[in-house]
Order: sequence, then structure tokens, then C-alpha cells
Amino acid sequence: MKIGEASSASGVSERMIRHYEKIGLMPKPARRQSGYRDYDQRDVNALRFIRRARDLGFPTDEISQLLALWHDRGRASAEVKALASARAAELKRKASQLDEMRRSLEHLAANCHGDSRPDCPILGELEGSSMERKPVR
Repeated sequence: MKIGEASSASGVSERMIRHYEKIGLMPKPARRQSGYRDYDQRDVNALRFIRRARDLGFPTDEISQLLALWHDRGRASAEVKALASARAAELKRKASQLDEMRRSLEHLAANCHGDSRPDCPILGELEGSSMERKPVR
């Protein structure tokens, strides 16, 4: 199948398919006499795998590791579990940081009068001269 068909079947854009090939995440596909890329069902399955891994927040280097483990039928599931557990811990850390950022912004917004006066603690905080930095709980 051509790249457009592989894209439709996998849910991965043609641009990203080309990118994955360029960076070595996907092998270069066979070419037809016309020069068009020629994908098979294994390629589509790999593209779906990559898309799902991206949806779960895995970076490219870890997706490469996961692909290698997926293809290795002699793998130890402990390796896969370790990658997934590490990614989950990283996502938890990022979620905590995002929550802290949200609380800080809510605190700043609550302390801004939001009227016609020029004083704004939000801008003062961004400047570094406004409110005392206190952890928001």
C-alpha cells in the first residue's frame, strides 16, 4: 500500500511516517518501480504501535526500545515493565508540576483586582517584584 493508505490504516500522518523513517524509528519501506513507498501490514502494525506509545507519552528513544522488545520474542517482560513504570513516574512528576503551576496562577488571579487600575500582581510576579513567593496549598 502507498503512504496515504498506510497513514489512514495506522492513524499516523504521512509527514510523521516520513519523519519516523528519517530518524530510523521505522525501517525504510520497499519501493515500487514507480518510486512510491510500498507498505505492508507489518509496517501498519508498527505505525499503530508507535502512535499508541506516543499517546502514552513515551519519547522517541524509549519507543525505539519498546519496538525492539516487541520484535524480540525472547524478551523479558521485566524490561517492558521497567520502561512503563519509569514513564508513569515521570508523568506523575510532570502532573504534580502542572498542578503546582495551576494553583499558583489561580492564586495570582484571585489576588488581581481585574479592574481599571494598573496595579497587577500577576505582572509583578512575572517581573519578579510583586508578591512574596509562598508555596500555594
